[in-house]
Amino acid sequence: MNTMTLWHISGWEFAALAFAALLVGFSKTAVSGANTVSLAIFAAVLPARASTGVLLPVLIAGDVLAVLTYRRHAHWPTLWRLFPAVAAGVVLGALFLVWADDGVVRTSIGAILLLMAAVTVWRRRGADAATEPDSVTSPAGRIKARSYGVLGGFTTMVANAGGPVMSLYLLSAGFRKLGFLGTSAFFFLIVNISKVPFSVGLGLIDGRSLLLDAVLVVFVVPGALFGKWAVNRINQRLFERLVIAATIVGGVQLLLR
Repeated sequence: MNTMTLWHISGWEFAALAFAALLVGFSKTAVSGANTVSLAIFAAVLPARASTGVLLPVLIAGDVLAVLTYRRHAHWPTLWRLFPAVAAGVVLGALFLVWADDGVVRTSIGAILLLMAAVTVWRRRGADAATEPDSVTSPAGRIKARSYGVLGGFTTMVANAGGPVMSLYLLSAGFRKLGFLGTSAFFFLIVNISKVPFSVGLGLIDGRSLLLDAVLVVFVVPGALFGKWAVNRINQRLFERLVIAATIVGGVQLLLR
């Protein structure tokens, strides 16, 4: 990664990245999936491949804050069910990044964002249907977990965009708000940390990108604190509509660049 490009961002571009980092913190403690907007901002300001490496430590910082907030509400049987398939998806994503150039990655991120917007619309239609975490261990249930796991691992490795995929799975499994937030917090902390060696090996993370991360992480904290305060107060339906609209705009913008 040519990290020198990271030092050529303007004041407005840095402000956009800071807002995206704040939104990461908010999404981790309030509205999961809102960080797809952050993904679009990072990929618009920075080179597409570089953006995935710079965003990853920011996401991990948000994951740590989310775990500290909702650690008592995680559902570990669901996590153990997902991890093997997610690991396979992460490996597939890393192999894809070895082959793909910046243009392919940018187009892929745009397409993934549009796909995730469609997934989010789909999950909102059935969000209120279930009440308890799914404990089904039938063949169909295992296939479902593996399918979501592989897709989630691939999208999170290629574009840090596994949130909507996992949101759909957890909601379809019947998780209430706190169980959803606690389980997803541990899930993404573990998965995102596991992606670090791949990102370093691919040249997506290095010393200079981490310096930019060190500045941006400061903005994650107030976002997470605001999300913790707002989680039971926010009009989530309206916010999700705004997130979907912003995601679609970001995806189209990346596809047209």
